[in-house]
Amino acid sequence: MTCTFFGHRECPPAVLPKLKATLENLINYHDVYRFLVGSQGEFDLYAYRTLRELKEQYPQITYRIVLAYPPDKRAKMDFIDYSDTILPDGIEKVPRRFAISFRNKWMIEQSAYAVIYITHPFGGAAQFAQLAEKRKKICINLALDVLPP
Repeated sequence: MTCTFFGHRECPPAVLPKLKATLENLINYHDVYRFLVGSQGEFDLYAYRTLRELKEQYPQITYRIVLAYPPDKRAKMDFIDYSDTILPDGIEKVPRRFAISFRNKWMIEQSAYAVIYITHPFGGAAQFAQLAEKRKKICINLALDVLPP
């Protein structure tokens, strides 16, 4: 099964232990082995780093950073390793201003689970968490008992 992530751009590091425990639970008890991560904020970065760490303990899992835009090949100092990234099929035909929405909807459609960090009901992360719930995905909101530092 597949899991995706949605969270606010800003996210406290206090979420990390709960994120790791949640991912281990999904791997060990729910047969989740594929993870799709966005690339827009701290929660996505935390998810990616945690999955990279868990890969050592659980070599059967796979994870990909799902890009909303093709990498800019013109960048002179491009230090990003794109080996863990993918682009959703068809995104090249989407106007740039709709690319993140297209990518997020694609990630929802691929997934059975969504691990989210939502503290308020507005903004892009909240919108896509609501869409995931509407599409009958199992949503786990890590913000429900994570207190800010």
